[in-house]
Amino acid sequence: MTPNELLIEHAGELIAVLTRSKTALGEAVEEASRLLNEAILSGHKVLTFGNGGSSMQAQHLAAELLVRYKDDRRSLPAVALTADPATITACANDYDFSVIFSRQIEGLGRPGDVAIGLSTSGKSPNVRKGLAAAREKGMKTIFLTGESGAEFGAGWDSSIVVPSTETAHIQEVHLVVIHMLCRLLDAAVFAAETS
Repeated sequence: MTPNELLIEHAGELIAVLTRSKTALGEAVEEASRLLNEAILSGHKVLTFGNGGSSMQAQHLAAELLVRYKDDRRSLPAVALTADPATITACANDYDFSVIFSRQIEGLGRPGDVAIGLSTSGKSPNVRKGLAAAREKGMKTIFLTGESGAEFGAGWDSSIVVPSTETAHIQEVHLVVIHMLCRLLDAAVFAAETS
């Protein structure tokens, strides 16, 4: 397969997933946006986390909130729990890798904050434990996953389940969702500060 053929194939698959996502994710994204907006506008913060590519998505989201998405606005409080290798490796070494996020939430999370966990498969024990710890602390929980993680989506305040089992496409749609959440949050912050 030539690079051009591969590009056409990959783009076609992604377009199909995005098309399915347009109808499948609307309500979940709206609910996640509401939770995120309410938390930020009432002075709370966002804690994001995931493994591998999802850890980069978590850091991307935190950066968009702390710095900016598109337009200039005040910095919004967000922490990517994947960005501190000393904490992650100490926790994994002294306790267990499965608690690297729940341990941080125990120390950093407060009632009213939002925890956003990303897992393309939905099966990552550390992500699920992180969300469970957040729920126990009275935080709002948002779970981004793929089709195979749908069964683990119950119990969270919002579950955004990309209708695909292909990791690359799930991550690509997660990035679209992250940007939509940032765009909606920016609009809410601007509205609140100009009213």
